[in-house]
Amino acid sequence: MDDQCHARDFTGRAVLVTGGTRGLGAAIARAFLVGGADVLVCGRSAPATLPSAGGRDAAFRVADLRDPAAAADAVTATTERFGRLDVLVNNAGGSPDADAATVSPRFVEKVVALNLLAPFYTAQAANLVMREQPDGGSVINIGSVSAHAPQPGTAAYSAAKAGLLGLTRALALEWAPRVRVNHITAGLIRTENAAALYGEDGGSTVAGVVPMGRLAEPDDVARACLWLACNLSSYVNGANLAVHGGGEIPARYTVGRRPELS
Repeated sequence: MDDQCHARDFTGRAVLVTGGTRGLGAAIARAFLVGGADVLVCGRSAPATLPSAGGRDAAFRVADLRDPAAAADAVTATTERFGRLDVLVNNAGGSPDADAATVSPRFVEKVVALNLLAPFYTAQAANLVMREQPDGGSVINIGSVSAHAPQPGTAAYSAAKAGLLGLTRALALEWAPRVRVNHITAGLIRTENAAALYGEDGGSTVAGVVPMGRLAEPDDVARACLWLACNLSSYVNGANLAVHGGGEIPARYTVGRRPELS
C-alpha cells in the first residue's frame, strides 16, 4: 500500500472485518474507523448496534462466510459501497469445546468451515479486487494460540487454526507483491464473554500464567491490525505476529513454585 496510508491515517481506505459486530471484531472495526477508514462488518445476524467511532458507524452485511457465494457477496458489498477494498481482516471464528472421541462429523465440518474455509473463500474474493488496484491490499488472518498449543476439547478448532497459519503463508507466496497476507496469533483476550471462557473472575486467575500479567484487551490486537495494514509494514508478508503477552508460563515452572511446595 502506498504512502497515503500512514500508521494512524486510513482516510479514503475501505476495510472489511468479518465477525466484526462484537468482541474482538468490533474493536478492530472501531480502530479502523478512528483512523478514518470506511468499514463494513459482516456476521450471520444483524447486531443491536454497529461498531462506531468519531461519529461514524460501520456498514453491515448479513453473511455466512462458510458459503463461498456469501463470502464473495460480502466483498462485493464492500467494493460497491466504498468503491474499493484495501484491507480484509478475517476475524470470524471460534468453537465450543468438544470431546474429540465422541464429537460428530457435522460438528467438525462446521468448525473447520468457519475457521479455515471461510477465511479462504473471503480472501479469494478480496484478492480479485485488490490485485487490480494500483496500491494492492492487505489480508490479515486472526489466528489463535490453539494452533501452536492445543487445549483439551479443541481438536477441530486447533487443527483449523493451524491450517489458517499455513494458508496465510501459502497465499503470501502466491499473491505478493500486490497483496500482502499476514497472520496474528491472538492469545487470551478479555471480551464480554471472558467469564464463560476463563472463569467467573473474568480471567484474573488465568492472567497469572501470562508473562505480561494480564489478558489481552481487544485493542491490543486491533492496533496490531492497523500496523499490518499500513505502510510501516510494507515489506511484511507471510508473517505471524504473536499478540499473546509472551504466551503462557510452562506448567512445570508454575507448579514447581507453588507456595505450599516451597
